[in-house]
Amino acid sequence: MLDVRRLSQRIALALMIMLPACGYSQEEWDAKVRENDSLRDQLTTERQAHKKCEADNATANQQVDELKRQLTERGVNLENMSASLAEQKKALDEYGRRTEQLDAIRKRFELLSAKLQKLTQLGLQVEVRNNRMLIRLPGDVLFDSGSDKLKKEGQQILLQVADVIGKDADLSKRKFQVAGHTDSKPLRGGDFKDNWGLSAMRARSVLVLLTTPPPAGGGLPATNWSASGYADTDPVSTNETDEGRQKNRRVELVVQPDVEEMLNLKSLAK
Repeated sequence: MLDVRRLSQRIALALMIMLPACGYSQEEWDAKVRENDSLRDQLTTERQAHKKCEADNATANQQVDELKRQLTERGVNLENMSASLAEQKKALDEYGRRTEQLDAIRKRFELLSAKLQKLTQLGLQVEVRNNRMLIRLPGDVLFDSGSDKLKKEGQQILLQVADVIGKDADLSKRKFQVAGHTDSKPLRGGDFKDNWGLSAMRARSVLVLLTTPPPAGGGLPATNWSASGYADTDPVSTNETDEGRQKNRRVELVVQPDVEEMLNLKSLAK
């Protein structure tokens, strides 16, 4: 059987005899023959490459099948592996989402902390206790012993606090609780009966001044404020010394966290 090249040569020879009759020059015909040979070579190369790809694909499939067989022999369930990978991806996506949320909360916390730091210029303490950010006011500066009536000095400090909070658009919208605290010494006589009553009424006195319209009070929105008395149940120092008891006699303005902020604020403060 004649191969393609020999057949092409015979056809070319026959056509050469016909060239004068067809109107083609020898050079034109030679160019066409070379172009035809080049295309034929390209087709052959592409067919060879295609065959190699098919062979490589078949080999790869065999390797995959062999790997599956080996994994199955070792008790590895490929379907479970796929499910596990999907669960891991879901967990990573959730972790990324929570990280972004935590970062946003951290930024809000830092902004709130920076705003409240202005109050330290008044000699007050701003800190995080029991997962709450708060402003601590010394009780002995606000009240005389056993009394719930604010001293003049205490009123001035509270009005300055109200001024800082009221002039800040964000702080003025926040909810606060006024928390009254005492030391552990039993209350003897008076109108309050015990430290529970004294701490609650001191908190009330502070709340009333902060929410009373100016010029008599701070003019803060009463709907954002509440009061509570804790007596001696939440000490910040020992009740065995005069210095410790003095620290425990205090009033705190506690910033109530939003639902999104119900997390460990102390970890953010580090």
